[in-house]
Amino acid sequence: MKLMSQTRHAGPPLLLLAMVHLLLFTASLLAGTFLRHGAVYVNPYSSSKAVQDFFANSSHLIRVSTFFFFGSAVPLGLFTATVVSRLRFLGVRAAGTYIALFGGFVASAGLGISALYSWVLSVPDVVSSSAPLVHALYFLSFLFGGVAFAVGFGLLAAGVSVTSYFRHLLPAWMVVLGMVVALAGELSSLSLIWYPASFLLPLTRFGGFLWLIAVAVWLPTMQAPDATEGRS
Repeated sequence: MKLMSQTRHAGPPLLLLAMVHLLLFTASLLAGTFLRHGAVYVNPYSSSKAVQDFFANSSHLIRVSTFFFFGSAVPLGLFTATVVSRLRFLGVRAAGTYIALFGGFVASAGLGISALYSWVLSVPDVVSSSAPLVHALYFLSFLFGGVAFAVGFGLLAAGVSVTSYFRHLLPAWMVVLGMVVALAGELSSLSLIWYPASFLLPLTRFGGFLWLIAVAVWLPTMQAPDATEGRS
């Protein structure tokens, strides 16, 4: 009979992945702020002419900002794969792990696709071709980086939080935070039919940053001795 011992999960550090995701997203915001040079930012609900004028005068801003924004999708996808692997390693066999995996990959893909649509709007020939086309591309970028990301991230937060709750892997307050983020993410889809629900998008994103870092710090990396014994 093997002696009981603890086994550490083999995988990238969750905290490093969460911090890289946060730093790249922050860099995209800062680039968009400092390279705008006083130009008024427009949202997708502005007029087509205003949107076209903004992108026509902001090609360098868009390219730099979307470079970092696209980059932020990669560590989020890696975080998703690693946290699900960690949960399975810790003995979680519930369907929630696969829900988390699906949601995290949707959120990561949403960020990446959103960034690529925005990058296309840095091409002068595209921007000058048609104001309605520019407006449509901007809406697609907004929807992938907003609603698609938030709904996917909500599933990631819910899947990790619920399974961790039943296995006592995370503190109760962190599970509650994850469920609040999850609820905000899922309800943000209402913005497709009711614009005021858009306020849930930043709540999901910035609350999600806090949740990611908290999970990275608190989720155990070691199996309990009895789990190790069971595998002996």
